[in-house]
Amino acid sequence: MTGVFHRTDDMTSPLSYPQAEFDPPRFRSILFQEAPIAQEVTVTEEPDFFSDLNLDQLLDSIVQGSEEYDLKPFFNIQLRSIDAIAYRHEAFRDLENHGLLDCVQSFAAAMRSMRGHLAQAKKLHYKRQQDRWFLDAVNIYCDAVRKLAGDLTYSQLCSHAFVAFREYLISYTVSAAFTSLAADTTGLQSDLAKIRYSLHIEGKRVTVSSYDSEPDYGADVLQTFEKFRQGAIKRYRFNKRAYPEMNHVEAAILDLVAKLHSDVFTRLEEYCRRYGDYLDETIRIFDREVQFYIAFLQYTRRFRTKNLSFCYPEITARSKEIYAHGAFDLALANRVAQETSVVTNEFYLNDPERIIVVSGPNQGGKTTFARMFGQLHYLANLGCLVPGTEAKLFLYDRLLTHFEKEENIGTLTGKLEDDLLRIHRILESATPDSILIMNESFLSTTVEDALFLSKQIMERVVASDMLCVTVTFLDELASFSDSTVSMVSTVEPSDPALRTFKIVRKPADGLAHAVAIAEKYRLRYSDIKTRITERTKESVAS
Repeated sequence: MTGVFHRTDDMTSPLSYPQAEFDPPRFRSILFQEAPIAQEVTVTEEPDFFSDLNLDQLLDSIVQGSEEYDLKPFFNIQLRSIDAIAYRHEAFRDLENHGLLDCVQSFAAAMRSMRGHLAQAKKLHYKRQQDRWFLDAVNIYCDAVRKLAGDLTYSQLCSHAFVAFREYLISYTVSAAFTSLAADTTGLQSDLAKIRYSLHIEGKRVTVSSYDSEPDYGADVLQTFEKFRQGAIKRYRFNKRAYPEMNHVEAAILDLVAKLHSDVFTRLEEYCRRYGDYLDETIRIFDREVQFYIAFLQYTRRFRTKNLSFCYPEITARSKEIYAHGAFDLALANRVAQETSVVTNEFYLNDPERIIVVSGPNQGGKTTFARMFGQLHYLANLGCLVPGTEAKLFLYDRLLTHFEKEENIGTLTGKLEDDLLRIHRILESATPDSILIMNESFLSTTVEDALFLSKQIMERVVASDMLCVTVTFLDELASFSDSTVSMVSTVEPSDPALRTFKIVRKPADGLAHAVAIAEKYRLRYSDIKTRITERTKESVAS
């Protein structure tokens, strides 16, 4: 019986690169313009405002399917400069080229396979089998790196991030460290594939010897029984399940094969010791970081098919004249886009406007509008595309929210006191470059007290010159100062009971909606008086 030390994959011939000492070009990170090359982002704590703006739901949806990369920390780190945001915008635009995206995803799939081989090697019991799985993992890595370097060489790249990474990768693939790794990997793969051996099995005794061109007795057996063939032969096929782990018999045979070819297996052991930390740190970090872009682009695709747009916002760090067109709440759209159409909205602020006061009927989209405003700015400060056709947004230093909370009996404070303590902490930490979003604050007190407290807070907000959106039932706040802008959630003119979920700039009029409903159902004073008169006449007549 003859045997072959099986090779699990094909190996292309090594590229002929001149060896050189690896002096890497300046490349830091595909995500962070000024990050150190070995930065490992592990921040996991979500900001306080995440749940208020439904950003926790949004983030869960974006990273779904990419859990192995631990992407959430990247979405918790806000960028602090326009240049850093532009750095990501450029990378996003490069990856919107499907050719480049396919290349990067192919590389990611190979790296995933490599990690799978390494994980499997750790689970195996027999050392020689572990070594072979390790060799195959390195082989996958070398192929993936060289292929990506070739793909990037012929790609039309415009971003500083990808151009710098391409230079780094090409320099790495011609370095002495990589070419030695690739050559040793290829050599061992080839030598192991050439190993042939013979097995002689007699009872429970197995003898392993060198293969010496013994004849193939299988052909002789077939020829001998050919004369007994009668018509077509029924074939019996079955699936043989392949287990990664060798059994003790296979392991013993492999030990004997290793003795016959000790030079090759000794080199394999030395190879595993020498290249135990073969994985380049910069490439490893790139493999993780680039998934930030891929996950977000894949997430936006589900909305583009619904004719919802995304755009690259203009970011301003000085002017507070901002706007957005065709914008929508991304977390809400993710829940309802498959069932109904998504309503888009717009807003703008011109100097000296700073505060948007949103009023109108309940369930009319006011809170959704406020969340949308916060989501737009948060995504913009991540360097991501934002939902909308066009936008100009502010580079804030803090995003602050004050939403209605359930009373916490564990704090030993009342609901109003808790609201006041929270808004006090917020105003103490706010700066002129902050953004504050308030949603129906002080519902737990009387209208008079709520109006008094709200005006006190508005004075602080106006004095600080920060951007603010406040959803309120207090129409008086809409005309508080020249800094405030009134926006109102609208209803269908023909049926005031139906909400349009459109928020438009117009003066607040708390009676308008009530009067419209009263007119629809004939509940105005004159209508009621007329009906009473008619009923009285009918009663007298009967």
